[in-house]
Amino acid sequence: MTEPTGPAVPEPDERPTSGTESPGPETTRRAERSDTTDSNIHGPASPKTTGRAESSDTTDSDIHSPASPETTRRAESSDAKDSDVHGADGNPASRRGASRRSRSAPAFRWTPRLLAPVVPAVLLVLVQISYPLASGVGRDRVTVAVVLLSAGTALVHAVATRGIRYASGFVVIVSGLGLVAEIVGTATGFPFGCYAYAVGRSGPAVTGVPLVVALAWTGGLYPVWVVAGLLARRWARRVVLTAVGAVGWDLFLDPQMVADGQWTWCAAGRGLPGLAEIPYTNYLGWFAVSLVMALLLTGLDRAVGARGANTFAAPTAEHRLSTAETRTPTAERLLPTAQTHVPMAAARGAAASDMAAGTPALALGTPDSTSPQHKSREPISLISADTVVPVAVFMWTWLGSTLAHAVFLDLPYSAWYGCVGLGVLGVPLLVRSAAARRG
Repeated sequence: MTEPTGPAVPEPDERPTSGTESPGPETTRRAERSDTTDSNIHGPASPKTTGRAESSDTTDSDIHSPASPETTRRAESSDAKDSDVHGADGNPASRRGASRRSRSAPAFRWTPRLLAPVVPAVLLVLVQISYPLASGVGRDRVTVAVVLLSAGTALVHAVATRGIRYASGFVVIVSGLGLVAEIVGTATGFPFGCYAYAVGRSGPAVTGVPLVVALAWTGGLYPVWVVAGLLARRWARRVVLTAVGAVGWDLFLDPQMVADGQWTWCAAGRGLPGLAEIPYTNYLGWFAVSLVMALLLTGLDRAVGARGANTFAAPTAEHRLSTAETRTPTAERLLPTAQTHVPMAAARGAAASDMAAGTPALALGTPDSTSPQHKSREPISLISADTVVPVAVFMWTWLGSTLAHAVFLDLPYSAWYGCVGLGVLGVPLLVRSAAARRG
């Protein structure tokens, strides 16, 4: 009888011929040894090997394995430094462009309030341009219009940036003291010397002094005061710079008005070369009166202003601390660094104490000024939207008067004297503004 046929069953010692069948014990041991050897190269690794792999992967990229917190911090720091140097797209030029944008954008953020003084400032420039073209009564009217527009520009700007109390205080101090000095000067010869105003050419007068002269002091001194505040951190230096700038302005004003016959001097022949009709005492008187005005304005700033004795000074510690909080990326503020910074609250306290003493403080260990990742951060612009109008008026007075006196009014000596006098403030302003833009 024949047995049914079926698949042949291999003998126990017969090796399987198919890869799908279970391997024997010896084969399993060899496979495990092979897998272990291969694992050292391609597969799961020992803790030490894994650490090296993770460190390498973290350095290159984060797509292969998660990195440790310390490695992550190092990678973020490296990325931040590289971004500072090359920009977000790895191009140094893009970083320079972004740096320029970050410097200029916050500095000139215009609002309707800050645009208000632009209108009288533009009218002032246009009327001054017409001065060499006018003559006789027409020139007298242009002179009065220039005074009114210059004072109007100053007061509108003061109201827009500091408030009505500050503007009122400024005009009371400068125009009030200026009028008193002019009345005393024409009556006694002190402090400017012996001189007299022309009668009936500049409107109503008080004891021989036209009232418009008082407003001329406000219109002429205000831009000088603002520029001096941008250049000087200490109030004493600002006071001196204001007095020097006022004398520089008068080196343009007096020769022009004397040539036009608006006032005359008694003691001719004792002045500067080329300007002998104006005595030296005039400039000494201007320096003394302006010095007193600047001292009183310093007190006004402390009484009304919110930024200490230096109203329009370059950014102080308090301002830098606030910008440091907003400019510093969140990751940089949270992650610890090797350098220990002064706590923000302590730095604010130190800055407040410095400003209470009338001296704007330097940045005190803030991330924006001392930490390595911030040393290359661009500085805040010297000229902001709050000061651009009086600075523009100052520059126009300085450079425009130099050109007008030299070319159109045939007053070459006053062109040089006035250019040098106002240049004491104008040149440092240009240099520092250019340095701030370069960063």
